[in-house]
Amino acid sequence: MENEYVLEMKHITKHFGGIKALTDVSIKVKKGEVHALIGENGAGKSTLMKILAGAYQKDDGEIYLEGKAVKMQSPKEAKNLGIAVIYQEFMLAPDLTVAENIFIDKLTEGKFLIDWKTLRNHAKEQLSKLGFNDIDPNVKVGSLSVAYQQVVEICKCLTRNAKVLVLDEPTAVLTFTEIQKLFEVINMLRKEGTSIIYISHRLEEIFELSDKITVLKDGAYVAMVSTDSIDKQQLVNMMVGRELLQLFPERNAAITKEILRVENLNAGNLVKNISFSVRAGEVVGFSGLVGSGRTETMRAIFGVDKRKSGEIIYRGRKVDYKEPKVWIENGFGLLPEDRKKQGLLLEQSIRINTTLASLRKVTNRFGIIDHNKEKQYVKSALADMAAKYGSAEDNANSLSGGNQQKIALAKWIFAECQCIVFDEPTRGVDVGAKREIYRIINQLAEKGVAVIVISSEMQEIIGICDRAIIMRQGEIAGELQKEELDESNLIEYAMGI
Repeated sequence: MENEYVLEMKHITKHFGGIKALTDVSIKVKKGEVHALIGENGAGKSTLMKILAGAYQKDDGEIYLEGKAVKMQSPKEAKNLGIAVIYQEFMLAPDLTVAENIFIDKLTEGKFLIDWKTLRNHAKEQLSKLGFNDIDPNVKVGSLSVAYQQVVEICKCLTRNAKVLVLDEPTAVLTFTEIQKLFEVINMLRKEGTSIIYISHRLEEIFELSDKITVLKDGAYVAMVSTDSIDKQQLVNMMVGRELLQLFPERNAAITKEILRVENLNAGNLVKNISFSVRAGEVVGFSGLVGSGRTETMRAIFGVDKRKSGEIIYRGRKVDYKEPKVWIENGFGLLPEDRKKQGLLLEQSIRINTTLASLRKVTNRFGIIDHNKEKQYVKSALADMAAKYGSAEDNANSLSGGNQQKIALAKWIFAECQCIVFDEPTRGVDVGAKREIYRIINQLAEKGVAVIVISSEMQEIIGICDRAIIMRQGEIAGELQKEELDESNLIEYAMGI
């Protein structure tokens, strides 16, 4: 069939200095197809899509759109050819309205004045087309929920007549209901002939949505398969290059004395009379929908947000630490959900990021850092994390998302905390890195650390936690013991059923 594929990328190669990011990688996508692109962090997915989007230039290979050879020399050229990419970090102007964001490339359309009425009406039409009549074209984008901001991004792409729409981890910060709504939009676009490249580490989404799957590993092409011809285990084995027998490794930890108790904590609008405890060697999960108050609770405890009332008993005595610095000095750590903005100093070295929370361990009595000692500590800590990096002096932003997360984790493990909160510890990381993170959590528990895990993935809560606390609208909706943990119970509490 002539022009059977709307997009073909053939034998793409890309080097960054002496590092091979992509070697002879190919992908081909049919019109109206949802094509999943998967692989471990660092497999080359983002690099391949940035070449498609014109952000990077390939060193070798060819790109064809509807059978015609094209050169993506800039993002603008790629957009003009019908390529649209929606990254995890949205490319929106928060202080502009929805309508202004959707039509930001053609506000005047060559005229001297902007026709605001027509602009708003066209924006309303685009939103209605996707089934989002409730989004007001006149409100500022920054006031919208993450899910609605994503809809605005999709509308913006569709106004450019996108032939190929790339979605990079689109459900990472969405609630269950919002995810279902996004899937409806994707299926509608598919029926209308838009081709979608879908990047996600959530295998259940891949199997629900996609027609075909292309697998990359270490910057190389592994296979393209029909989704209905493969199962999850086979797919995981392709991604990691080995058989991954068990995602959640067994843990043998003795649960002993109480480390942290919180009583009637109140803070802001999403922390209302919260009471719970966690013991040494225990992994306690915090489940619930996005916006239920899980993160806000931990921020209030850690001193990031101001507490209104309540008591905190830590290591057997009542404390009133108001700053993260004091909590860290007393062996309490918090890995934030947003590693890029809060978990790491991206412009600083891997070494600095790893030892930042525990400099006292590598300084002498005069407060001077012993760099040889520091380098040995860093080398040992990152080896235990199975982190992949070039040099400890490379900046953190040179790493893949999964390896950035490992560095953020290493910082707290190196600090030898007695209680650690992990907020979405595996968000945006591949299945192999997930297992490594679960292994690390198990090791901490076996050493007697009290661990709190906030996760939006129900299987994660079920697989690694000894019990789970479910939050809803700023309050604790329920608590489930290990034997009670299943998706049905978690959903019922989270949704107030």
